[in-house]
Amino acid sequence: QVQTDGPVQMGRQMKMTDAPQQMVTITQEERSVTVEGYVFDVEVRELRSKRQLLIFKVTDYSSSFIAKKFSNGPEDEAMFARIQKGQWLRVRGSVQEDNYSRELTINAQDIQTVSHPDPTDDAEGEKRVELHLHTNMSQMDAMNPISDYVKRAKEWGHKAIAVTDHAGLQAYPEAHSAAVKAGLKMLYGVEINLVDDGTPVAYRADEPRDLASAEYVVFDVETTGLSAVYDKVIELAAVKMKDGKVIDQFEEMIDPGFPLSELTINLTHITDDMVHGSKSEVDVFKLFQQFCDGAIMVGHNVTFDVGFLDNGYERHGLADIDNPVIDTLELSRMLHPERKNHKLDTLAKQYKVSLEHHHRANADAEATGYLLYALEKEAAKMYGMTTLNQLNDRVGAGDAYKAARPSHAIVFAKTQAGLKNLFKLVSLSNVKYFYRVPRVPRSQLQKLREGLLVGSACSSGEVFTAMMQKGEAEARAKASFYDYLEVQPLPVYQPLIEAGLIKGEAHLKDIIQKVIKIGSELEKPVVATGDAHYLDQHDAIYRQILIHSQGGANPLNRHSLPDVHFRSTSEMLTDFSWLGEEKAHELVVDNSNLIANWVDDDITPVKDKLYTPEVPGVEENLKHDVMTTAHELYGDPLPDIVAQRLDKELKSIIGNGFSVIYNIAQRLVLKSNKDGYLVGSRGSVGSSLAATMAGITEVNPLPPHYRCPNCQYSEFFTHGEIGSGFDLPDKQCPKCGADLHKDGHDIPFETFLGFHGDKVPDIDLNFSGDYQPIAHNYIKVMFGEDHSFRAGTIGTVADKTAYGYVKAYERDTGQQLRGAEIDRLAQGDTGVKRTTGQHPAGILIVPADMDIYDFTPIQYPADDQNAAWMTTHFDFHSIHDNILKMDVLGHDDPTMIRMLQDLSGVEPKSIPTDDPGVMALFSGTKSLGVTPEQINSKMGTLGIPEFGTRFVRGMLEETKPTTFSELLQISGLSHGTDVWLGNAEELIKQGIVTLKEVIGCRDNIMMDLIHWGMEDSMAFNIMEHVRKGRGIPDDWQRQCVKRERA
Repeated sequence: QVQTDGPVQMGRQMKMTDAPQQMVTITQEERSVTVEGYVFDVEVRELRSKRQLLIFKVTDYSSSFIAKKFSNGPEDEAMFARIQKGQWLRVRGSVQEDNYSRELTINAQDIQTVSHPDPTDDAEGEKRVELHLHTNMSQMDAMNPISDYVKRAKEWGHKAIAVTDHAGLQAYPEAHSAAVKAGLKMLYGVEINLVDDGTPVAYRADEPRDLASAEYVVFDVETTGLSAVYDKVIELAAVKMKDGKVIDQFEEMIDPGFPLSELTINLTHITDDMVHGSKSEVDVFKLFQQFCDGAIMVGHNVTFDVGFLDNGYERHGLADIDNPVIDTLELSRMLHPERKNHKLDTLAKQYKVSLEHHHRANADAEATGYLLYALEKEAAKMYGMTTLNQLNDRVGAGDAYKAARPSHAIVFAKTQAGLKNLFKLVSLSNVKYFYRVPRVPRSQLQKLREGLLVGSACSSGEVFTAMMQKGEAEARAKASFYDYLEVQPLPVYQPLIEAGLIKGEAHLKDIIQKVIKIGSELEKPVVATGDAHYLDQHDAIYRQILIHSQGGANPLNRHSLPDVHFRSTSEMLTDFSWLGEEKAHELVVDNSNLIANWVDDDITPVKDKLYTPEVPGVEENLKHDVMTTAHELYGDPLPDIVAQRLDKELKSIIGNGFSVIYNIAQRLVLKSNKDGYLVGSRGSVGSSLAATMAGITEVNPLPPHYRCPNCQYSEFFTHGEIGSGFDLPDKQCPKCGADLHKDGHDIPFETFLGFHGDKVPDIDLNFSGDYQPIAHNYIKVMFGEDHSFRAGTIGTVADKTAYGYVKAYERDTGQQLRGAEIDRLAQGDTGVKRTTGQHPAGILIVPADMDIYDFTPIQYPADDQNAAWMTTHFDFHSIHDNILKMDVLGHDDPTMIRMLQDLSGVEPKSIPTDDPGVMALFSGTKSLGVTPEQINSKMGTLGIPEFGTRFVRGMLEETKPTTFSELLQISGLSHGTDVWLGNAEELIKQGIVTLKEVIGCRDNIMMDLIHWGMEDSMAFNIMEHVRKGRGIPDDWQRQCVKRERA
């Protein structure tokens, strides 16, 4: 046998002291290069000459190459088998343009394994805990699955790790299994989009002042930037208005004391010459206070302007603003939440207000004044708002959450009860408060806050934003809401500096220090987090491509992306060393472990067993229905083979609590039949005789047999001498002379519930496509809308989609990438969550004494708020063993059968299963009354599902089936890659086996072995090993040979 592990050494030994060449520098043919890299794809081809060709793709993360090598004997082939994905190899050879791909390819002469240790965390003592981390379940934003992070954290000696994806919890099931396997504590969190329930329209608005006759000062400021703390006002303009007319004006320039930036000049059209020599800031502010005396102040997005005034007044020791203030932006949002855009220029056009010099304070102020009067008229007409104190009456009403600007916050489950509250919170954000993104109103977070921890998150959190734009007082007020505060490494904030929101590193450090100061004052721990979006720094390109694929729809494309790899303790301590060693250790290590310790150790998001609905008396009813039908068909007492089979099945079904599953399926089928639509079973439910007797499936899994419908005589064939009871010759009852019924397909019950009968049954039923919605809604009728949900799915970036993203990135960035590099980059982008959906048939049913939040959050598929059904937030596969799933499929067959019944008047069940005309369809067209030329087919199966394709019709022509069991074989052989072509087809052609003897489906393996005398359990195990691609162990093979000889 070939040894597939161990080091690789082919050709001459290479010196490890010689530095390999970077792949990106190799741009033309060369006689000899040495490269070193990570193997991300391997293929070994067998050539006609019987030599092997090794093709592998290798990357050093600067670029990638395809390398090739031909074998030269068994030793090379043995080495080929050792080369696996995930290895690091050093390769030496020539670089030539490949004749096939027309790309530079390395013709490898020497190959050897090299060691390439993963990054380490060499900080001494206790390690940090990452509390802000995104996985590939952060939609189109982060790269690695949580298991990658868990593995790295365990290797680094971290005691815990958090998962905090954007607005979703879909990584939880994998996080749970990965953490349990690694022996690591998992902190279950989420980064929510937090919104205020409603933003006030007016401030200091308690006075019932008449709006129509009030005096207003409508003002606007132009500034050097967006931060009221670090930027300056350079123009302050206002108009005083009364009765809809301008009665006075105020306009002053302010010299900031430094040159204006090009961005400021371009945006405001204010130049250095215009502000040079102007009044001082304090003088202008004093004059403006006098101008505003007694008036209602008005602005568009006025909190921005007021923020600059507040900071300026405080800086110069002036009195705080005590005027009432109205925000026309929020007034417009309150009156017209349906509008997508409430910008000043957009509203000016809608209300026919002149705005000639937008982004100049005087023009903006006058336009805002006229806009105010138009909006106040609407407020009076729509809601009877005529006084100042009425303007906030509808704050938070209706869809006010849609108008609020979301800020990020981290929420952790602190207890198991907290996890359920987190499930509810995420469900509300997806189902009730979804608007562009899932939103969490602050009131709902407060209502469900028991068992939760709330952190201030990143630069998109309201604490950091307030500190950056409005100063300490505002930030302190915001911070009081949180359990802990976050700061992040300087490189993570670089896009803010690039965008001009922060003036430079000195300002950034000042903001961080002030956040730390506030944390100390409020006695809230401040923790350093990494905001990880991928594992290693070289993974950054994958995220860059992913973000690029979203174009202008993603604001992250407006600047370069920050370095957000999963940082070690030592890296984080270095990042925060500017604070001093002691403070850095407190933020990075002490406080991250403190918060991790606040969370219970035994929180689990996944149940440990199946929870089925309880239906009173369901076990007795099932047993009664099954036995009643069995006695009607087979008599009383039952034949031993029937009695023993039902006894085994019922013990398993009832003993494992599966009766309710049968009961639901039985009720669904009964209703469909009653409404005039047949139901076809599919999958392994046909292996359950109890299901047959309960009317769930039309398939009889007993061995082929005769039974008398009159006197219940029966005769069974138990040695495999005939494949299907449908193929038995016609026969009359030897007791009463009645025509015998022919049935039985010899299917083991183990196929359905496993050898021990404890596998959760998966009952798939084919309802008419026309009837499927009715069947789905009948489940709601049976169990209630709050206990019935569609099975959710998660759609991820597929190979071809990722390839398209890479090619678009290559085009838009003007690069020319090698094919191997394109493949590497595409691999890096696959598997990232792209959207959500729903299983076409799966309905999950929650027990009456539980609710859906005991298992999963809920949402709408693909965030479609108009969808008829809500789905599970978790992919249904991850909770398949915890909650009952019924597959209620829609299919054309029952619809077609019903249509044919209506057209012909023939009852479908009255047609004999061995009707000669029906069987003749599989060997010619005579039954249809047409010639092959008329329908371009030698077979009459064009209208028969799965037998009408060109491929299957070709199989029919080759095999010429004459029995129903042969049709079953063809059906099995037509599914799967290389099952028929080059496999069963060749065995039959060469006369090694007949169509009857070939393995057409997994059941054949078990039943053939049993018929040859093998013990049931071993026959089952062999079947399962083969089905799962594990092969057959040597001792089992010896048992097979032994039975064959016997």
